[in-house]
Amino acid sequence: MPARVLIALGQRMYREGVREALTARLGITVVGEAGDGRGVLSMARELRPDVVVLQARMPEMNGAEVTRQLAAECPGLPVVAISTSSDYTLVMRMLKAGARAYVLVSGGIDELERALHAIDQGKVYISPAIESTMVESLGVAALSADDKLTRREIEVLQLLAEGKSTKRIAEILSVSTKTVETHRLHIMAKLQLYSVAELTKYAIRQGITTDHE
Repeated sequence: MPARVLIALGQRMYREGVREALTARLGITVVGEAGDGRGVLSMARELRPDVVVLQARMPEMNGAEVTRQLAAECPGLPVVAISTSSDYTLVMRMLKAGARAYVLVSGGIDELERALHAIDQGKVYISPAIESTMVESLGVAALSADDKLTRREIEVLQLLAEGKSTKRIAEILSVSTKTVETHRLHIMAKLQLYSVAELTKYAIRQGITTDHE
């Protein structure tokens, strides 16, 4: 079992519950807690945990993008994705990004413990409840956001869907407002969606952001 874990979950109560379960029941040290995607990266660089337990849908930077960047900056650092959703698109986004495990909140601490044991043995763990959904979806040939948009466009899409203004997005990404507007136009053209409401619905379906987690 890993000894040092970094928790990256959007809601404070959610984080506190997972922390308590890890420390009290499994005897694992929680070395840090992050509430948004961008905070995870800086904490992982500084704290060097054994494992990151990451919410698949995070504010400001989604779980798949965080996982990709962790793989690049902290090679070998396992990521356990945790979510309420068994949606095939979201599961595959996380696994393709490099997550070593995907567990459902409904599985409780028992499932998280099984996932941690599996990755400690060099294995990949996927919640048994997801397997049937994945099999049913294998024949679906629709392109995902990753096939249509660049990584920066996905970042901009997430922030737009979260209600951020053009100015705020420019500040978060350290680019000009003109650059953000250009990305937004490209996103709309590629997806053939021409309102923020439509973009938000698309982002939720793709697992890029959420309106409930």
